[in-house]
Amino acid sequence: MNKTHQLQNYLQQNKISAAFITNPDNVFYITGFRSNPHERLFGVMLFADADPFVICPKMEVPDVEASGWQFGAIGHEDTEDAMDILQQAAESRQASLTALAVEKTHLTVSRQEALSGIFPDAAFHSIDDQLNAMRVIKDSREIELLAAAAELADYAIEIGCDTLKEGITELEVLSEIELALKKRGVSHMSFDTMVLFGDKTASPHGKPGNRKLRKGDFVLFDLGVIWEGYCSDITRTVAFGTPSDEQRAIYDTVLRAELASVEAAKAGITAAELDRTARQVIEDAGYGDYFTHRLGHGLGISVHEYPSLHGANDLPLTAGMAFTVEPGIYVPGVAGVRIEDDLVLTEDGVTILTQFPKDLQILGEN
Repeated sequence: MNKTHQLQNYLQQNKISAAFITNPDNVFYITGFRSNPHERLFGVMLFADADPFVICPKMEVPDVEASGWQFGAIGHEDTEDAMDILQQAAESRQASLTALAVEKTHLTVSRQEALSGIFPDAAFHSIDDQLNAMRVIKDSREIELLAAAAELADYAIEIGCDTLKEGITELEVLSEIELALKKRGVSHMSFDTMVLFGDKTASPHGKPGNRKLRKGDFVLFDLGVIWEGYCSDITRTVAFGTPSDEQRAIYDTVLRAELASVEAAKAGITAAELDRTARQVIEDAGYGDYFTHRLGHGLGISVHEYPSLHGANDLPLTAGMAFTVEPGIYVPGVAGVRIEDDLVLTEDGVTILTQFPKDLQILGEN
């Protein structure tokens, strides 16, 4: 059953007239068409008892039609009232909308008010849980694309390591990574590439800049690519020059925590239990206060998607889920280490998509 039919059945079973889905990732999931609409109205409208349609800027209608979307595409000019066009198209398919499902986690207040204006009789419902339930289980084609994206992420780390030399800046390394990926056909990263040196590695979301590489620095790479609509996300930390005993101790602790979480990742374990598996290793080593974020997150069309792997989430993980595990220790003034892999749960265990070595790589010693 295709995704439009799944959603149509959901609307029928829940006595909801229609759904208007506007998150570009969800629109891509349903239609196969990807767009960044900026401020313009863009979405897919589905009905309990009528064919769906995409509404988009008129200039994108040919692209929607070329994407393989089997239903209608309705365009609007910048000079037109897009909501008025949406109303007319919806009412031509279903005269009365008494219930409308939307993504409450994505819809802005102003957009919700506009929808209330054109569909005054409609009660609003959330479709977020249904979309999460559909997207969280990956089919074989999705797993193939995630694996291809992960292979490119491995290559990116290799390029980053090969680029390291004393005096080079974080941004210079970053640019070499992204140039090499573009030559491999990657048009977009899944998030802003992170390359951090030395003391800056102790910031989990640090910003690359003109910090120059020095002997004794740890180097943290956190990056991912989008490949045919699907994301990868990898983190590796390497040493440039001989690391100190404390740097080694931090690295070894994070590696043990990461390996423990990978080994524990099996269908039936809860997100909280998996988080606890890694966190316990770090706490037992005396670094618990320096692991300041969740263990990981879902991965797919979005680089961060459902579910969130944190200590308060009792959701059991099931076969077909794709997610990251990325424990870290961040000690200001000393070092930060994070190691992250992309995993897919199977009936028998787990497939590790990212394959770049995790043993401490010591570079630049010659």
